[in-house]
Amino acid sequence: MKLTEAKQQFISSWGAFGTHWGINRTMAQIHALLLITPDPLTQDDIMDELNISRGNTNMNIRELINWGLVERVLLTGERKEYFSAEKDIWKVIKQIVKERKKRELEPMMKLLDQLEEVEGDKRDKHVKTFIDTVSSIKKLGKQADKTLDVMIRAEESWFVGSIMKMFK
Repeated sequence: MKLTEAKQQFISSWGAFGTHWGINRTMAQIHALLLITPDPLTQDDIMDELNISRGNTNMNIRELINWGLVERVLLTGERKEYFSAEKDIWKVIKQIVKERKKRELEPMMKLLDQLEEVEGDKRDKHVKTFIDTVSSIKKLGKQADKTLDVMIRAEESWFVGSIMKMFK
């Protein structure tokens, strides 16, 4: 497979994978392009390479910056903005986990805290079932939160080794 074809396949596949970790396809494709490109790219470079509009490119680059996956790069003597992605995949995964935790798990835990305080007679089977269910989900959420915190703080070699031990 030639490099051009391999790059296109990677960008397309990363775009599809991105939808599974909470970002849209175009955003993931831009991220993929920046991952596999050794030098920073301009917005025009990205538009040309992926055949997407300026507005779509701009919106998705800003969101990638918000996710902490892409950064603006200033090149001496250049007026245009350039963009680059973190190349260390372990750091990328940790950043994605941090963002998903912030955007999904933390709001869910806040909601569960509120739902757990439902009014009513705790002896009523409907109230009890509701509170028990919410509490169980909250307990699982707390465990997930702790596990994700360990992963975020962990070094890659320690984390991968720990995961491998679990599967032996």
